[in-house]
Amino acid sequence: MTTPVSPSSNPAAHVVITGAAGALGHATVQRFLDEGARIALIARNEQQLIDAFPGLNNSQHLLVAADVTSADSMKAAAARIAQVFQHVDTVVHTAGGFEMGPTVHALERASWDRMMDLNAWSFVNVAQAFAPLMVAQGHGSVIAVSAKVAGRGLASMSAYIASKSALQRLVESMAAELAPHGVRVNSIAPSVLDTPANRQAMPDANPADWVSTAVAAQTISFLASSAAQALNGQHLALGA
Repeated sequence: MTTPVSPSSNPAAHVVITGAAGALGHATVQRFLDEGARIALIARNEQQLIDAFPGLNNSQHLLVAADVTSADSMKAAAARIAQVFQHVDTVVHTAGGFEMGPTVHALERASWDRMMDLNAWSFVNVAQAFAPLMVAQGHGSVIAVSAKVAGRGLASMSAYIASKSALQRLVESMAAELAPHGVRVNSIAPSVLDTPANRQAMPDANPADWVSTAVAAQTISFLASSAAQALNGQHLALGA
C-alpha cells in the first residue's frame, strides 16, 4: 500500500477544498496555504472565492465554481482540476448546510431533501468526482465535515441529524472500499463551530464553548498528514 502524501510535509501537495468561501472553508484554505500546498478552491460562485481570497486566482492555485449537489458539475470541476494539477492528494469537503426544523410528524419532504442533498448526497458527488483519480494514483485522503450530534436524535433537528448520520455511514463505507487502494476517508465531527452565522443564529449561546474554525482546520490538516495514516473510517469529535 502506498503511503499517503502529507500536505504538512510536502509543499507540492495538491489539495481540493469544497465550500472554500465559507467560514470553515476559509480557515482550512488558510491552513493549507500556510503549509505550502497548492489548492483548488471550490464554491458555488466564483465571485465568492475572488472576494474571499483576493489575489489568489493565479497560476499556482485554482478557483473553481461548482455545485456540490450536482454530479455533473462536480465531475466537470474534477476534470479541470486533474488537468491542471495532474494528481490530487487531499479532498476536504466542508460544504454543507444546517437548518432547524419542525417536529418529525410535521417534517416536510422539501426540508428533508434539502438537508440530504447538502450534507449527504453532496459527499457522494464529490466522491464520484475525485475517488477514481485517487484510486488510479494509489494514494489520497478524503475528509468530510460531519457533526457530533450525528450519533443521536434531538428535537427539531431530525432532518439535519439524519443527513449528518448518513454522511458518517458514507464515510465509513467509502473508507472500507478504498482502503485497498491506499486512500483514507475520515471526518471531523464538531459540536458547534464558532462562525458568524452561528453567532447570529444563537445570540444567547456562549461561543467560548464552541469549536473555532482554526482548531477544526488544524484537525483537518492532521487527518490529511502522514501522522494520521493509521486512521480510516473515523470521525474525530471536536468540542464539548
